[in-house]
Amino acid sequence: MTERFVFVSHADSGDVHTLALDADGGLRPLHTVRLGGTLMPMALSPCGRWLYVARRSEPLAVVTLAIDATTGRLQPLGEAALPGSMAYVSTDPSGRWLFAASYPANCVSVSPIADGGIAGDVRQLVPTPPHAHCILSTPDNRHVLATSLGGDQVLQFRFDATTGQLSPNTPPAWRQRPGAGPRHIRFHPTGRFVYLLNELDATLDVLAHDAATGTLAHVQTAATVPPGFSGPPSAADLHLTPDGALLYTSERTSSTLAAFAVDASTGRVEPRGHTATESCPRGFAITPDGQHLLAVGQLSHHLSRYRIEPSTGALALQQRLPMGQNPNWITFSHPAL
Repeated sequence: MTERFVFVSHADSGDVHTLALDADGGLRPLHTVRLGGTLMPMALSPCGRWLYVARRSEPLAVVTLAIDATTGRLQPLGEAALPGSMAYVSTDPSGRWLFAASYPANCVSVSPIADGGIAGDVRQLVPTPPHAHCILSTPDNRHVLATSLGGDQVLQFRFDATTGQLSPNTPPAWRQRPGAGPRHIRFHPTGRFVYLLNELDATLDVLAHDAATGTLAHVQTAATVPPGFSGPPSAADLHLTPDGALLYTSERTSSTLAAFAVDASTGRVEPRGHTATESCPRGFAITPDGQHLLAVGQLSHHLSRYRIEPSTGALALQQRLPMGQNPNWITFSHPAL
């Protein structure tokens, strides 16, 4: 019996593929749901029953999909308008609020999620410095962080999980190096560190996270491009293994994945090499058991599955599958919906 499903969104074919994720990591294509338009960022509800997909072409919207626990089929439940083309969507830990960040509209938004799982119309719209790119709540759901790629900062908000309201924290932002281009962030499983991937200079920043105040402080900066790289760089995504021991980043110009070992006590990272992967790897993901990494290529229209060697972080190719056109986001179901 399949324990988990994998969902892959496609920007050009306007669909979401469902694949079975077997216990040994093997992938089997199952279903495709066609929603139309440029489908990109996705978020799974904390309960695992619903999938949220942002359409980045008109009509701009978030689509709520119900997940069939037995077959992995996706059933559209409704759409709600969004105020811009959203580069990122996520939910708060309670599953009551959907966050979105818009690169071209320079804003972040908060939308309510009803008891039936359907995301509603935007409740709050917050203007940001240029090119908001990512938005995540802190593990305790008391604060929210959002990146401004053009403004070279990570915005720091207080969050009221009862009303869904964001308000500026003190200070309202952590300032990045000019020209770095903050893009995506991830929390270490301990919640003590935040990892920030910068698109324009392809660097990785380690930031200490103060849970009491919801603020950030710089710890380390590391390069993510391979030796001999000649730009311009275009870093895309980052993920940690569930135990927080390894971190990976993707870079689109070189079409590579970079591996790092993570020190749990200091948060600092140590480079562990690079792996050539699918062409223009905008999105990738690590399986919930931490044993495999899945990467999709926007230009190759394929998915590659790698086994992760836990002691070194090395990636070994195990499987390659054709996808739809311009795959870019990968999300996993929960083992028991």
